[in-house]
Amino acid sequence: MSRVGNNPIDIPAAVEVAVKGAHVSVKGPKGALERTFDERVSVKVDGGVATLSRTDDERESRALHGLSRALLANMVEGVNNGYSKELQAVGVGYRAALKGSTLELQLGFSHPVSVDAPDGITFEVPEPTKIIISGIDKQLVGQVAADIRKIRPPEPYKGKGLRYSDEHVRRKAGKAGIT
Repeated sequence: MSRVGNNPIDIPAAVEVAVKGAHVSVKGPKGALERTFDERVSVKVDGGVATLSRTDDERESRALHGLSRALLANMVEGVNNGYSKELQAVGVGYRAALKGSTLELQLGFSHPVSVDAPDGITFEVPEPTKIIISGIDKQLVGQVAADIRKIRPPEPYKGKGLRYSDEHVRRKAGKAGIT
């Protein structure tokens, strides 16, 4: 029995969910998302509630049931409210600037690093050390944030680098020194 897959998904009034076989499209005030689910999971929309059911009780079908429910709930949440991730640049001279839709980063390299915003993603730089990545697709927002963080991940000795705003970097002691 899937605890996640059996939970119904409440659909807000501003969101429209259309189901054609295994293909589901969700439209809302922020945009539209589409996804094709596995045939072993069926989506049913009644009024303002969407429910998912599986065809059999095989192990993989049970796993897909919960996964599909979570993906559909994320789609509904994304087109209604959107998602965002916040990164911080920590280090002397580390800063970010927005040039059009391109994010330009100064991260201690001999050259600036440019990151183009993919379709559906917007960058904001309210402060030179703060980057906000936002969009309607939760997976894409997280992936773009992870790719940007990968350019200069936080190092454990001084804590310099790009980190998520809620991330705690475990610090290490430096050299002990000989006395």
